[in-house]
Amino acid sequence: MRTALVTGSAGFIGYHICRRLLDDGFRVIGIDALTDYYDVALKRRREAMLLQSPQFTAVHARIEDPDVLMNLFASRRPDVVIHLAAQAGVRYSIENPRSYLDSNITGTFELLEAARAHPPQHLLLASTSSAYGANTAMPYAETDRADHQVSFYAATKKANEGMAHAYAHLFDLPVTMFRFFTVYGPWGRPDMALFKFTKAILEGAPIDVFNEGEMWRDFTYIDDLVQAIRLLIDVVPVRPENGQVPDGDSLSPVAPWRLVNIGNNQSVKLTAFIDAIEDALGQKAQRNLLPMQQGDVPATWADATLLKTLTGYKPVTDVPTGVARFVAWYKDYYNVA
Repeated sequence: MRTALVTGSAGFIGYHICRRLLDDGFRVIGIDALTDYYDVALKRRREAMLLQSPQFTAVHARIEDPDVLMNLFASRRPDVVIHLAAQAGVRYSIENPRSYLDSNITGTFELLEAARAHPPQHLLLASTSSAYGANTAMPYAETDRADHQVSFYAATKKANEGMAHAYAHLFDLPVTMFRFFTVYGPWGRPDMALFKFTKAILEGAPIDVFNEGEMWRDFTYIDDLVQAIRLLIDVVPVRPENGQVPDGDSLSPVAPWRLVNIGNNQSVKLTAFIDAIEDALGQKAQRNLLPMQQGDVPATWADATLLKTLTGYKPVTDVPTGVARFVAWYKDYYNVA
C-alpha cells in the first residue's frame, strides 16, 4: 500500500483527489488549515466524508509553520506528495497579498525542504493557467514563455514553479507541476463563478458578468482533472541524458522536472457557460454587465497535447454535462427544491 500526502485535502480539488486515491488503495494523509477564506462548514463536510475511510488521516495545521511538514514527512515517509494547499483567487490577491506570500511562497518552501530531507518517489505541485499571464498566443503550450503575470496570485504560482525546479535540479527530486484551467464541479468553491452564479440565479439576484461577457475560459470538469492527476502520478520525470528533451515536452534539460497543462483543450465563452447554468436550473439570469476586473485576463485555452502524450488521456466532459452535475449537487446539498 502506497502512502500519499495531500496538502489542502479539505479543499475542492484536494477532497476529490483524496477520494480517488482512497478508492485506488492508497493510504492518504491529508493536511489542511481549514482557513475561513470561504465557508469552513463546506470544508469540514468534505473532510468528514474522507474520514469515513480508515485509510485516511486528517492533520489540521498551516503548512507555512516551521517543522509542520518536516515532521510529517519524517514520521509518515510518503511515497507520493500532491501539493494543492494555497491561498487561491486572483481578486483576493489584490486585497490581501500577504496571505499569498505566507501560504504559496513560504508554505511551498517548507514543503520542498521536507521533500529534500525525506524524498518521496514523486512530488506533484499545483500551479495555474494564470501563470501564462499576458500571453495572447493560444492555445497555451507548456513550452511557451510565461514572463508577464498580471496578478500577485499568478506571480506566486510562477515562483513555485521556479522554486520546485531548483530543488529538482539540486537534489534530484522528481517534480511534476500542473497548470490547472478553471476547474469546476460538485463540492466546488463558493468564491468561483459557477457557485456564485447558481446561488444568485436561484435567489433571483443579478450576476456580475465582467468584460460584458467577452471572456473565454477553458473550463475543466473536476473528474477529468482527477483522472489526469491520477495517471500522472505514475509518470515520474527523469533527468534527461545529455540535456536532450523530446519536441513538445516541457521536461527540463537539467532536472527531473516537468510542467503539464490540465485543461479541456477548448475555450468556451462566458456567456455560453451562463447559458448552460440557466438551462440546468430552468431559470434565466439577470446579467449585470461590467468592465474587466483588475488582474484578470480575457481568455484561457490549454493545449493538452502533452497530457495526452504522457498518459493517453484527454478530458471528456463538456460544459453542459459538467454544469448540470454541479447544479444537481448544489440543489441536493442546500436542499433546494
